[in-house]
Amino acid sequence: MMQQYLFIILGVFAVLSALMVVFTKNPVHSVLYLILTFFAITGEYILLNAQFIAAVNIIVYAGAIMVLFLFVIMLLNLNKETEPHKAQWMKFGAVVTAGLLFMVLVGALKGVEAVTQTPLQNGIGFIQNLGKVLFTQFLLPFEISAILFLAAMVGAVMLSKKDIK
Repeated sequence: MMQQYLFIILGVFAVLSALMVVFTKNPVHSVLYLILTFFAITGEYILLNAQFIAAVNIIVYAGAIMVLFLFVIMLLNLNKETEPHKAQWMKFGAVVTAGLLFMVLVGALKGVEAVTQTPLQNGIGFIQNLGKVLFTQFLLPFEISAILFLAAMVGAVMLSKKDIK
């Protein structure tokens, strides 16, 4: 029962911090609220027993990508004088589009039933199960993607290399 309350609290915190990302005027504060959103979502992943996704979310999103966002924002030197002002019809169109998206999501989720099994009962989210599936059923696509990444790295090195004549 406590797990459900914690899940709801983290969900409300994630939604509120995501709203603060959108409505905050300062871009650096928006990025910091986005980091809080990622931490709340990571807590949700941990409660759902998806430790691998939680670790990847912290390392990749809250770590690397947010550092890149902060660097870009600081390098852009955003001022209110240089910021383009949006027309009223564009703001109205954005509100209408967001409302339509919300209606589609509510309509899509209206007939969904709640899952009765907990992730611990069927072993969902364990890294051991992910490894077994990855290296048994999906071994060939995994190896092909590794070769593609290797080819991309070799291509990037060759393109960045200067021609010596």
